[in-house]
Parts: sequence; C-alpha cells; structure tokens
Amino acid sequence: MWKPIRSILSLNDPGWGRGGGGADQRPPQRPGGDGPPDLDELWRDFNRRLNSLFRRGGGPRGPSGGGGEPPSMKGAGAGVGLLVLVAVLLWLASGFYIVQEGQASVVLRFGEYKQLVDRAGFTWRLPYPIETNEIVNVQQLRTVEVGYRNAVRNKTLRESLMLTLDQSIVDMQFTVQYRVGDVKAYLFNNDLGPVPEEIVRQAAETAMRETVGRNGVDQVLYEEKEQVAQAARKQIQSILDRYQAGISIVDLTIQQVQPPEQVQAAFEDANKAAQDRERLINEGRAYANDVIPKARGTAARLLQEAEGYRQRVVANAEGDTSRLNQVAAEYAKAPQVTRDRLYLETMERIFANTSKVYLDARASGNLLYLPLDKLLGQAGADAARSGNAASSASTQETQAPTSPTARSDGLRSRDRDSR
Repeated sequence: MWKPIRSILSLNDPGWGRGGGGADQRPPQRPGGDGPPDLDELWRDFNRRLNSLFRRGGGPRGPSGGGGEPPSMKGAGAGVGLLVLVAVLLWLASGFYIVQEGQASVVLRFGEYKQLVDRAGFTWRLPYPIETNEIVNVQQLRTVEVGYRNAVRNKTLRESLMLTLDQSIVDMQFTVQYRVGDVKAYLFNNDLGPVPEEIVRQAAETAMRETVGRNGVDQVLYEEKEQVAQAARKQIQSILDRYQAGISIVDLTIQQVQPPEQVQAAFEDANKAAQDRERLINEGRAYANDVIPKARGTAARLLQEAEGYRQRVVANAEGDTSRLNQVAAEYAKAPQVTRDRLYLETMERIFANTSKVYLDARASGNLLYLPLDKLLGQAGADAARSGNAASSASTQETQAPTSPTARSDGLRSRDRDSR
C-alpha cells in the first residue's frame, strides 16, 4: 500500500502519480498555454487516486470520478488501523528525552509533581498531554548583580544607595552567586516570572540593607568590609530558606563601596583628619610605651633600694641593740674593764681615719709629730722601685706600718732617758 502512495505523492514524478510517461498523463494546465497546474484539478485527481486504493478491483476510476465498484470496508479498516498504529507509536516516541550531565528533570502528570529524575542519560515519560517535564541545570553557577548592570560604572542608584548606623549614606555594588539547591522548591515555590534571578536580587538587596544598617560607615568602608559581606550572605540564605525558594547562595562579593559622589570631597577631608588623629594617637602610644616601662623600672629600682635600706637599717639597729645588751651584761660584771675596752675601741676607730697623731708627754708637755701618711707613702714608693714580685711588694706593705711603730718606740725610750 505504501509504494503506490509514495508514487502518487512523489514530486519528482512528472505524471503526478498517474503512471506512465505519455502526454495524456501530464498534470492539467491552465488554459492558454504553459503555466502552473490548476490546484483544484490536482486535488480532485489526488482524491480519485486515493479512493482507487480502497476499491475492490483496484482499477482506476474514470475522469469524471464515477464508475467502478464501491470501496471495501476491510481494506479501509486495515488502512485506518495502520495509520492509527503509526500515530500511536509516534505519540509514544515523543515521551523520550535526554537529561544532560549536571541537569535534573521534574516530571509533571497533568501539571502535578510526579517525580524527579536527577541522573543523566536517555529517559522516558508518558507523552503529552498526560505528562510533561521541566529540565533545570543544577550545576550552573548563576550570578546576580545588585547596584549595577554589566559594569561597576553603570550604577543603579535605587539599589546601591544604603543608610548606615551613624546616618551616613554609602554607594555599594556587589555580586551574588548561587545555584539551584532544591529543584522541586525552585519550580513550585517561586513566582519566578520571566526573570528567575529577580527573587535573589530582591533578597540580596534586603539583606545587605539590613546588614549595612547595623554597622557604621567606617566599618562598612574600611574596617569590617569582609565581615559585612559574610553577614549579608548568611542573611540572604536565611531569607531564601524561610520562603523555601530552593536556592543555595555560594558567594557574595562586594565589588565597590564608597561615599556618594556628591560628598566624596568632604568625606576625603574627614578621612584625612581621621587618619591624622590616628597617627597622633599612635605616636602618643609609642611615646607612652617608651616612657612608661622606664618609669616603672625606675620605680621598681627605687622600691628595691628602699626595701634594702630598710632591711639594712633594721638589721643594724637590731645588731646595735644586741651588742648594747651584751655590753651592759659585761659592764655589770666588770665595769672598769668594760670602760677601758670601750675607750680603746673608740680610739681605734678614731685613729683609723686620721693621718696625723699627736702625743702629749706627761713630763715636759712636748708634742711629738708622727707623719704616718708620709711614712706610708715612702714605704709604697720604695716597694714600687724595688721591682720585686707581687709577694715582695705585699711583704713591704706589711712592714711599712710597723716601721713607724719601731721609730716611735725609740723616740719614747729616748724621751724616757732624757727624763
């Protein structure tokens, strides 16, 4: 059956399916010569040829369309059944589709969620209109720009101008990167419209305004810029999770943040003044760090010296008290001996610090001058000129104080003789 149909419908057949190649088989021409064929005549000829397939005898009908036997119901039913079978097979084949790597497919049955296909490959569902599918790329890293479009200089002031905690205005442009986390929630819980990233832009703007409103202008511009970005990213994710949007925020990057252009000059002057203030504060802190440790060290040294002096004075007083108690005990036993010993000790201390000694002779009242300092100096000079070893020098130093004593003894003996 298919071979005659292809023969009838073949555009390469000059006879348009009539068979043969005679002149009587040409397609009908318009009256008046060569030209395109008459479409009505072609349609009638096509109907005649098609009806001839379902006739019992299979012979062609006459030019007028009458004559021949009526069509066979059995042949017509077979042809219709074959056409229906082909149509059903094509309809079932329309349910096959391909899921690429990194994609997920949501199958809908009469518009209701049926299942999620998250494996890549060739898969099948019931054909339309029973089931349909939505394919979502879950690995694609999507980007939303807030405060600008395409370039930072193309600002959107309605989105970028934000108010800080100290009533200052900042101009901020930032970028949010996200992926589809939950495909079912992404498709059914969001009124996405023609621009799916609009929900992310609105949530990002809301979260950033809230975060900036909790910080001062210096923190947003300089001190805690990264902390502001991290806090805003968490706030965006919290908003999207609250609405079950099925979106996962990957990163938030602040592209540019600065004062508005109208007040940049005044803000730069204020910033320079703040920098000078910080510089002076740092210099003062450096000076304090240099002076305070020294002062603390001096104070600690004075405290230690005072403590040592206190301990020394107390110890001396305690020693003097103990010695006085001992002397009092000895004086009670032998007063004269104790007085003589105290006198001799006192004179010994006095003479130890004097360089000259005067002796009062009881008989004549003459005073004998003993130049002990000169005698000691002469003894030291003699020891230096001798050039002996250190032991010889020490021996002469020990002999030097004895020589004046010997001389004084000689003088005393001569004095006694003269008396």
